[in-house]
Amino acid sequence: MTPFSPGPRNLITDVDGIEVGQSEDVVSRTGVTVILPTEQAIGAVDVRGGGPGTRETDLLSADCLVDAVDAIVLSGGSVYGLEAASGVAAWLGARGRGFSFQSTQLVAPIVPQAILFDLTNGGDKDWGETPPYRALGTQAVTAASKDFALGNRGAGLGARAGALKGGIGSASANAPAGFTVGAIAASNPFGSTVVPGSRRFWAAPFEKAGELGHQTQHAVPDVLSDDPFADSKIGASPGMNTTIGAVATDAALTPSETRRLAMMAQDGYARAIRPVHTPFDGDVVFAMATGTRVLPDDATRPGMVAMLGALAADTLARAVARGVYEAETLGETTSYRDAAAAS
Repeated sequence: MTPFSPGPRNLITDVDGIEVGQSEDVVSRTGVTVILPTEQAIGAVDVRGGGPGTRETDLLSADCLVDAVDAIVLSGGSVYGLEAASGVAAWLGARGRGFSFQSTQLVAPIVPQAILFDLTNGGDKDWGETPPYRALGTQAVTAASKDFALGNRGAGLGARAGALKGGIGSASANAPAGFTVGAIAASNPFGSTVVPGSRRFWAAPFEKAGELGHQTQHAVPDVLSDDPFADSKIGASPGMNTTIGAVATDAALTPSETRRLAMMAQDGYARAIRPVHTPFDGDVVFAMATGTRVLPDDATRPGMVAMLGALAADTLARAVARGVYEAETLGETTSYRDAAAAS
């Protein structure tokens, strides 16, 4: 096994104990993605965008009661999309999965969530008092499996990445000592994922196994644009852009180590998007540690955690770009591959 090579699926589900389910409302051009651990996983979150939309992220703080999650939800729909986690929580609760109490048989599923803005993407959002997100959440968690599609699926259906169609992307990497790291991202940033004036992704240096169309074939302009907003969503408003995602590992991390994994993984956004973490974005990264592989509890442990965090950042950068690469033209928003073919 070559260090840092992709797993067999090149998806976050290469991490032992992780499944993903997705659902879409094609008419509304929106969708939901659920990351489902087969057992509770240690969870953490890092929020850096200026316009985030989240649910149950505060309880992942080190000073709060719980340190494990039953699922993570990524959704379109802006504030309406936050209802997706209700459908997921109800599905989990009906199966006895959640935080348990000694005095009752009821459980409280822990389902943190982040949303992106896709309300102005041309879909029919005339849903009155019954937005589709609770139902979409239930459909997504029910569909959870090891295999799932990328691009215009799940939370990536209505996404737009700068001037191009965004989408859901995922990637994985086999780390030294047998550990696995995976990432998933719904790419809907204000900034551009492609070097202006070229067909080369900012994340090109991290590509594995031709997952981005063999980026070495695409040259970088001799002079990069001085405009930090080149190929971005000019005229965007706060809250209308977000890249939301998650990283996972099979390493048995503590809550504080999992938090460090999320913090380091945020650098993956900076490697794949320019500009990033703007006042217009709601950038969020969740981290999950399934704990199916023991991490040595000796002097090598901090270095191993640092290695996993660095690899998570690279893998998340790949996932961001892969979501854009796999997306298809939708309405007036052109895909990367169609734009490349026309250039």
